Amino acid sequence: MKFPLHGLVLAGGRSARMGRDKATLIHPDGRSLVRRCADLLAQAGCESVSISLRHDQEIPAGLEGLNIVRDPAGESLGPMVGMVSGMKKAPAATWLVVACDLPRLDASTLIHLVESLAPEEKFLAYRSEFDQLPEPLCTLYTPAAVPILAEAQAADFRCPRKILIRHECRLLEPVSPRALDNANTPEDWETANQS
Repeated sequence: MKFPLHGLVLAGGRSARMGRDKATLIHPDGRSLVRRCADLLAQAGCESVSISLRHDQEIPAGLEGLNIVRDPAGESLGPMVGMVSGMKKAPAATWLVVACDLPRLDASTLIHLVESLAPEEKFLAYRSEFDQLPEPLCTLYTPAAVPILAEAQAADFRCPRKILIRHECRLLEPVSPRALDNANTPEDWETANQS
């Protein structure tokens, strides 16, 4: 990969359906979900890892040594704000972006994504096992993607999945079944932790 690789964990959601901050849920391996995702990004080769949080969000414990990127005040309106805020810190980097609520995410999924990026691609994502659409919150965004995302955010367009569709993002087939299952509710969390 010709660009430096940076990682971004999106952990600024309000977790309303879960009833508590998803980033702080403790994975069966003993780490918080946000710490686990940060560690996986480092395993996948990211030279720096940042955590995206709301402007008013308490920093979860256990994130020492990681960069914290805050949404601008009053702009916590979904993942696009966190993505653009993070990517603007290093616009010449390729960003490996993941949501914090992926308890089954594994290093092989991230490494395969990084190793599969072609030089001409702006984005690279996995195909959802559920609806066959792009999974925008486990995706590579190259420097060419940053202005596309910033322009969309400025136009109050909040759906990164639709951006990937509109720009004909190439989709990889998942390498680990259910690795991209997210946990939005207590029931999802219980299901995700079953073998």
